[in-house]
Amino acid sequence: MNDKFEARLLHLTPILASLLFGVFCAFLILSSRTEIVGVTPFPEGALGSLGNAFYFVILVGVGASLLYLLLKRRNRRLIVLIIGFALTTAVFMLSMVYLYAAFSRFVIPSVEVFILIPAFLITALADLAIFRTRGRACDLVVLGLGGALGSFLGASIPTLSAVLILGFLAVYDAFAVYHGPVGKIAHSGLEQLRGLSFSFRDVQMGLGDLTFYSMLSGHMLLYFGLVSCLASMVGILFGCFLAFRMLGKKGMFPGLPFPIVFGLLAGFVVSLL
Repeated sequence: MNDKFEARLLHLTPILASLLFGVFCAFLILSSRTEIVGVTPFPEGALGSLGNAFYFVILVGVGASLLYLLLKRRNRRLIVLIIGFALTTAVFMLSMVYLYAAFSRFVIPSVEVFILIPAFLITALADLAIFRTRGRACDLVVLGLGGALGSFLGASIPTLSAVLILGFLAVYDAFAVYHGPVGKIAHSGLEQLRGLSFSFRDVQMGLGDLTFYSMLSGHMLLYFGLVSCLASMVGILFGCFLAFRMLGKKGMFPGLPFPIVFGLLAGFVVSLL
């Protein structure tokens, strides 16, 4: 980030694109017969939802710490191997889920086998864009992956757990940027973690930010309707713009707290009207 950075509405363009793709993915789930398996280890409820929130924060914290240690030891080959395996698995799984959602409305015998080839093709193209090309192709894959993964999480996590997970992650992000591994990774250079971040006009953001933005808006669409989804998107974009304004002053600023707070408030307030 250079010292002359000034937040503009144009900086919201990639975030809006990721959110819209995430909404499209959520719509595929909503309008299909697809059953999304839950990804939370504990049942929904006061204690269970708290457990799910701590579970996700621990996963994110351990992952960020591991990446920082590998960066510190300059183990580039192992970093590429871990990121490549994780992203390849995620892209292939999500391709299967959304292709099945798209084609399940048609009567196609053995639809699972039918979608295997395009799923493999999408995965191969995504890997090629991330690890063999430079520039916008990689960024576009990150934007799409953030939207698709976020909507999948939004569909598979119940409301109370989703709210607590997002809230806890926003708090963790504020801590981790200034006192934890996220800030140290940012100082080391996010560009070293191809596939886990994107850059646009002097702004660098992580895949995790995009994922949790789309988790929020996708959950709103699936559980509370289109109007609440649109309201949450407005709140997220407003929060992102405020974060960018702070970024211009501080040089580094957590990407989750403002967008998550305003996105949740806007979505739930509209749902109550």
